[in-house]
Amino acid sequence: MSEPPHYCEGAAVVETGGGFFRPASRPARDFGVLLARSLAASGRDRPVQVLDGMAGCGIRALRYGLEGGATAVWANDADPDRLPLLERNLARLPAAVERQLSTATAQQLLAGCLVEGRRFDLVDLDAFGCPAALVPLALEAVAFGGVLYLASTDGRSATGHDRRAAVRRFGAAARAHPASWEIALRLQLGLLARTAWAMGRGLTPLLSFSEGRAFRTAVRLARHPAAGEEAQLGLVAHCHGCGDQQVQSLLRLGRWRPCACPGAVSDQGAIQSGPALAVSGPLWIGPLQDSATLVAMLQLAEGAGAHLDRPGRRLLERLRNDPAATPRCWPVDAIARRLGQGPPPLAQLVAALTAEGFAAAASGVMAGQLRSEAPWPVIVATARELVAATAAR
Repeated sequence: MSEPPHYCEGAAVVETGGGFFRPASRPARDFGVLLARSLAASGRDRPVQVLDGMAGCGIRALRYGLEGGATAVWANDADPDRLPLLERNLARLPAAVERQLSTATAQQLLAGCLVEGRRFDLVDLDAFGCPAALVPLALEAVAFGGVLYLASTDGRSATGHDRRAAVRRFGAAARAHPASWEIALRLQLGLLARTAWAMGRGLTPLLSFSEGRAFRTAVRLARHPAAGEEAQLGLVAHCHGCGDQQVQSLLRLGRWRPCACPGAVSDQGAIQSGPALAVSGPLWIGPLQDSATLVAMLQLAEGAGAHLDRPGRRLLERLRNDPAATPRCWPVDAIARRLGQGPPPLAQLVAALTAEGFAAAASGVMAGQLRSEAPWPVIVATARELVAATAAR
C-alpha cells in the first residue's frame, strides 16, 4: 500500500489528512513560529510553552517545537477522529519537547486551563468563524508578557455586511468602509482590549494582518494596563458623500466636525442636510503593529532553523513599514474618483504629504491604500497637483 501524501513546510513534514487545510495560510504559520522564537530569544527566565487550541493536522504545533524554540507543546483539536493523525505528526517532535494531545472543544480546553491555573507563553487559536466567545478564557490562558495569536474568518459582520451580528459578537457597530480589512482588525482588537481591561490587564498589539479571508491579530498581555491605554479605544466615521474620515477617542468623545460635502454647514455653522456619517466602533484606534517586534521577527528569520517564505517576508516588511498609528485609509482608486482621472503613484503621494508635514504611509494592511493624518481636502488637492504636474511634463 502507498503511504499517505505528505506536506512539507519549514522544518515540518506532516500528513494533512482529510480535514480542512490551506497551504496558502503559510505566512500566518511562519509568523506564529517567529513570534515564538522572539519569546525564546527575549531572555525570559522560563522555557516557552505553547498551546495550540485548534490544531487541525498539527502542523502549527509541530513547527513550534521544531523551529519556534518551544520546550512544551499542547496540541488540541475538537475532532476526536483527528487524534491518530495528530499523534503521527507530533511524533516527529524532538524527545526534549514535552508534548500533550487532547480532543476537547476550545471552550472546554481553555476552561480546564483556568481551573488548573495553567498559563502559556503563546496561545494560538486559529479559529473558524468569530472567536469572540473564547476571548475571556483565552486571555486567562496567556502568561503575563505572553502572546495571544488569534484568527477569525468572520468577515461579514466585521466588515459591515451583517450589522446585527457585529453588535452581537463585538458589541460594536460595523459599517461599510473603504479600508474594510482594517476596520475588521480594529474591531477584533477593540474586543480584546475591552476584555483585558475588564480583567484588570493591559495589552499591546504586535501584529495585525489579513488576506481578506482570515483576520489575524497577535497581542502581548500585560499584568496592568499602560498609562493612557484606554485612549486607544474610539470610533471611526466615514462620509460616503465626500470621502472624508474622522477618528475620535471615547475618552474625548464630542461632536463630529462638518465634512466637506456641499451644504453640510450653514452660515451659522450648524450641520445641515447631507450624507450621514457611517460610524464604526468602538474599536482600537491605536497602532496595529509593534515595529520592534516586527524588526525582531525579520532578524530572527535570517537565523539558522528559521523559515519565512518570500510572500511572508514581503508582507512582514510592509507591516513593519506601516505601524498603522491612525485608522484613516483611502484606496487610491477612491482618490482617483474624486479627481475624475487617474491618481498619482502612491509612493509620490506619500512623499508629497510627508514633505507638507503630515504623517503618511502606504497601508501595510491593504495594498493600494494611503494612510494619512492629513485633512481629506489636503489629500485630494495634493493628489490633483501631482497629477497636473505629471501631465505637464
